[in-house]
Amino acid sequence: MKYFTVLVIFAYLYAVNANVYLEEKFNDDSWEKNWIYSKHPGKEFGKFVRTAGKFFNNEEEDKGIQTSEDARFYALSRKFKPFSTEGKDLVVQFTVKHEQNIDCGGGYVKVFDCSLNPEEMHGDSPYRLMFGPDICGPGTKKVHVILNHKDKNVLINKDIRCKDDVYTHAYTLIIRPDNTYEVQIDGEKVESGELEADWDLLPPKKIKDPEAKKPEDWDDRATIPDPDDTKPEDWDKPEHIPDPDATKPDDWDDEMDGEWEPPMIDNPEFKGDWKPKQIDNPAYKGAWVHPEIDNPEYSPEPELYKQKEICGLGFDLWQVKSGTIFDNVLITDDVEYAKNALAGLKETQEGEKKAKEEQDKAEVEAASEYDKKDDEDEDDDDDEDANEEKVPQVDESEHDEL
Repeated sequence: MKYFTVLVIFAYLYAVNANVYLEEKFNDDSWEKNWIYSKHPGKEFGKFVRTAGKFFNNEEEDKGIQTSEDARFYALSRKFKPFSTEGKDLVVQFTVKHEQNIDCGGGYVKVFDCSLNPEEMHGDSPYRLMFGPDICGPGTKKVHVILNHKDKNVLINKDIRCKDDVYTHAYTLIIRPDNTYEVQIDGEKVESGELEADWDLLPPKKIKDPEAKKPEDWDDRATIPDPDDTKPEDWDKPEHIPDPDATKPDDWDDEMDGEWEPPMIDNPEFKGDWKPKQIDNPAYKGAWVHPEIDNPEYSPEPELYKQKEICGLGFDLWQVKSGTIFDNVLITDDVEYAKNALAGLKETQEGEKKAKEEQDKAEVEAASEYDKKDDEDEDDDDDEDANEEKVPQVDESEHDEL
């Protein structure tokens, strides 16, 4: 009994300390009251529609908001109660389903501070971080992780590949108070490390000594031409020679065509430009390394992870072909809560794959039936044409009633 009581107390304390700042599953049409479309001038923004798409595991549970218009910018956001990440984890998580087999477009979210005006949100609106997949052709299939530090957006130095199929995938970013991070796809770690090491957020710790210069007598040539090597006397041969097998055509007229000259061919004895052979350089000192010194502009930031204020999330995207479904948006400081929120993801993916396979099979069968019917119609047309050809022609002059 005592052990059970301790567990209850621990669970209570954990629940008190853990916070969910935003959780949006788009369960009904009330989402339109919380999320605001941008009215920023100069761009034609597309609309989102609530749907589970064309194939799904559970139609009602799998409904999210889907981009619905091709070749459009999308700008939709919502605000929530502000919070600071001081002393706690920050978890940003959401699901993306590119069921249109996206060719070029974003699937990421942006996290804002309270300066965000949803009705004015646009591509240049300042944000605190940007996270999620971006696809454009075969060359760009990456997960963006961009952090804002001192009003500068800084892209991660690592290349993280995103999923590019048509099924639902979860993207999770965790930033911890020890200045480390982790990126997960479908709940599995795909990248991790230190903020300072994997972003150029701070000036480098070391810089090349501006006072140091390579000595003038420093020889960094590993090999040199052999000074004792000489060119052979028979080396120089022309690159092209007259074709010895060519003969003047019988119809060649010197007066009309000029003096005949045989065509030129590559000379098999041509050896190219002569160069002395290379030998090890006895004066070689190796590659000169520029000495480094401490960078006077560098100073460590023990709270590099910290966001003083977060209170908004938005979709600020461009898509050539619409059809992406966003769902299960979550911002929390509870890593375990975020993990549990993905408990049904595998079942959803399996259901989608099964539904997609059945849909594809039905489309193939329908196309086959259409082709079969089309062939039958063509056969019927051929029969009608044949019957018409068998109708005897009447000579009207033989049936002139007048």
